[in-house]
Amino acid sequence: MIDPVLLRENPDLIRQSQAARGDSVELVDAALAADSERRTAIGEYDNLRASQNLFGKRVAAAPKDEKKALVAEAQSLAASVKEANQRVQDAELSFSELVGAIANPVLPGVPSGGEENFITLREVGERPTFDFEPRDHVEIAELVGAFDLTRGAKVSGARFYFLTGIGARLELALMNLALQKALDAGFTPMITPTLVRPEIMRGTGFLGEHADEIYYLPADDLYLTGTSEVALAGFHSDEILDLTDGPYRYAGWSTCYRREAGSGGRDTRGILRVHQFNKLEMFSYVLPEDAEAEHLRLLGYQEELLTSLGLNYRVIDVAAGDLGSSAARKYDIEAWVPTQGTFRELTSTSNCTTYQARRLDTRYRTESGKTAPVATLNGTLATTRWIVAILETHQQADGSVRVPEVLRPYLGGLEVIEPLNGRRP
Repeated sequence: MIDPVLLRENPDLIRQSQAARGDSVELVDAALAADSERRTAIGEYDNLRASQNLFGKRVAAAPKDEKKALVAEAQSLAASVKEANQRVQDAELSFSELVGAIANPVLPGVPSGGEENFITLREVGERPTFDFEPRDHVEIAELVGAFDLTRGAKVSGARFYFLTGIGARLELALMNLALQKALDAGFTPMITPTLVRPEIMRGTGFLGEHADEIYYLPADDLYLTGTSEVALAGFHSDEILDLTDGPYRYAGWSTCYRREAGSGGRDTRGILRVHQFNKLEMFSYVLPEDAEAEHLRLLGYQEELLTSLGLNYRVIDVAAGDLGSSAARKYDIEAWVPTQGTFRELTSTSNCTTYQARRLDTRYRTESGKTAPVATLNGTLATTRWIVAILETHQQADGSVRVPEVLRPYLGGLEVIEPLNGRRP
């Protein structure tokens, strides 16, 4: 939820953000009108309550022969108070629905527009070149026994898979490498629930326009998470955090689930766009004034990992219309996939400012002793999709794959992934 004071005092900023996102600008005016109606209703209710209290004292002090008439008047006043209270509740609900539909105001400098309007901030590393015809990640995986798509579809349907042999080991190696990176940076490791209550999913901003991408279990009224960000955001809901010693930083390891609704026909080959995958997600709770610095810190950890894996990548400043409702700014890192001749997203990191914390009531205590919402940030530190870029970037003519040096300790010192040549994984 956005700051109601900001809406009231600087509605043009909210309008500009909505326009940059391609969202409804009229929604801002509707929310302002609802806020005015809400405050008017509250004022009328408070006045009636004050009159009722004064009248109650008058009734209590009145002579016995006058009380009967006064009691009838008091009952009428009580009915008016009840009606006024209902108007307040209705006005509060209307305002909450409208202001809750307004996305987090984007930060200055975020490019306007949709998915294609990002700004490339930098490209790092050299694009791999080959003196042979490179294979795509599916061909390589078949040669080295890294995953089985056919049996994944047989067991679970399209866009499911089995990671097999070296594929399973490679994912665990990536996740453990990332986990060590997180530990070295002071993150607390977490293995999070993958089923969450509606109020937690709603609080993180995932039940908006992309709700159709989320798996829902109606019998249990629970949602399967597409990222451990959701559970980690809910971890401190309805709490007051002590940030005097610095941010709370967590690294959540979880299996993630996405329906990929509306993406029919896109990236159906291989494991680029699938329904289930593993991910290690960084999540930070910080003071609002420290959020932008923390955002760059998370981005730095991601870049260090991708550089250590020998991948060519670019960092992009995602356009407002492609942010999602909770992010005020998002940086994506996209790795070069040789056989596709393009960059594909491997990580993202988002600054959600106080948007999620307001919805989940996660606060800190200010110097004045009052409480205020914290800022929350998140960023991917490793995920299954990275296997695609690693296999394609480090492939060799005979179908083998060079293992990046940083991964070798997590693979028993393995330097080259060899083709199976008919052997089982």
